[in-house]
Amino acid sequence: MIRAAELFSQMGLDPDLTDGDGRDVHTPIDGSVIGSVMDTDPVVLDDSIGLALHAFEHWRDVPAPQRGDLVRRYGEALRTHKEALGTLVSLEAGKILSEGRGEVQEMIDICDFAVGLSRQLYGNTIASERPGHRLMELWHPIGPIAVITAFNFPVAVWSWNTAISLVCGNPVLWKPSEKTPLTAVACNALLRQLVEDEPALHGLAQVVTGDHNLARVLTDDVRLPLVSATGSTRMGREVGPRVAARFGRSLLELGGNNAMIVAPSADLDLARRAVVFSAVGTAGQRCTTLRRLIAHRAVHDELVESLAKAYASVPIGNPLEDGTLMGPLIDGAAFGHMEAALESARQQGGTVHGGGRALADRWPDAYYVEPALVEMPKQTDIVREETFAPILYVLPYDELDEAIAIQNGVPQGLSSSIFTTDVREAEQFVSAAGSDCGIANVNVGPSGAEIGGAFGGEKATGGGREAGSDSWKAYMRRTTVTVNYSRELPLAQGVRFDVDG
Repeated sequence: MIRAAELFSQMGLDPDLTDGDGRDVHTPIDGSVIGSVMDTDPVVLDDSIGLALHAFEHWRDVPAPQRGDLVRRYGEALRTHKEALGTLVSLEAGKILSEGRGEVQEMIDICDFAVGLSRQLYGNTIASERPGHRLMELWHPIGPIAVITAFNFPVAVWSWNTAISLVCGNPVLWKPSEKTPLTAVACNALLRQLVEDEPALHGLAQVVTGDHNLARVLTDDVRLPLVSATGSTRMGREVGPRVAARFGRSLLELGGNNAMIVAPSADLDLARRAVVFSAVGTAGQRCTTLRRLIAHRAVHDELVESLAKAYASVPIGNPLEDGTLMGPLIDGAAFGHMEAALESARQQGGTVHGGGRALADRWPDAYYVEPALVEMPKQTDIVREETFAPILYVLPYDELDEAIAIQNGVPQGLSSSIFTTDVREAEQFVSAAGSDCGIANVNVGPSGAEIGGAFGGEKATGGGREAGSDSWKAYMRRTTVTVNYSRELPLAQGVRFDVDG
């Protein structure tokens, strides 16, 4: 198996960065060691936050278009090294190569987006009720931010936060998943090269590595006004209150239990292809993975039959090899969660197709699985849970209102979709009375998003939004300014407070 050091060398990075003489990093492809990292000591972490504060004092005074130019140059570096970095993503996270490359392309896209944004950090000028006064709102950098990311998108989510945060004037401390630290080290090293000749900016982007205890330190530090955390709902329940307790801000991107409704009028071939990618891609380890298929009884049996055939033909294997469409689960714990969920589904009346372990004789230290299709008579407790694995529950419905109620009847609210050629059904689905998710698609699966639209969800998904639209405001503070250019001192709301003297 290729080691991370070789890919670092291809990117012009010091291969010794992959030998931290600490905790070994294993690839989920075959379980072998591909590098190691040294966990960040708490004293070093304190110094890193201090370095970020020092960088902030300089970076906030740099004009936003110049900050955007740094992000532009970073995007160029990513274009140059897309192949090597994409391979590293696949090696460390177990994604197929096209998905690894696609994740780096997503980084490039958000850099392009942020460069344009650097000239559009608009405030407002407001009509004042007082003559001779100007009222306006200004946006300023908020300060160093912490970004905590998960293993399934080891670089893209960091880039969503970092590209926008940098043009807004903020340094970034990145705590990656302990399962995928090498991609973080590589991305940060590429960015660090661009400010190497500017010592004051050496704290602009930093990586700190370690387990959940390190994340708690970042979450509790009052010097970090914003913590952006991506992970499970359980993690968010801890991060959110801890940040709020110190009056900080949190941007939470948490669990998803995403559904697709297939109506009687749907193009079934289109729906089937969307289901397979959305449910099987990344071995079911996306926050936007399709986990519930809500099919009208008129098409239910036909759809299940065609999906069972498609599932049986999905090429499972080494994600670095051409032709593979489904790589491994991240580790043995993920496989254990999948087995437990399928057993619960059986006990709750489900009929399970597939779901067994695969290729164990070839790679005993890796966890490849068959994607599972589970017919359920109704939405039970296990269906309402998110299991980070390729399990698709299929549920029948009779009326669209019933289907929407099933879809919305889970704690999570990230992504959703409907396949229909009935314009009334499509419009009802995206209306206020339809999907309660942050993302609602028509004739498009729930998995996969473009950076031009705000990404995030409601309810137990956390309510955060990254990329797109006005998400930049999360990384800035707003100041309302009143300028009196008259020779009088009128008070607002007509209040009079005259003092003789």
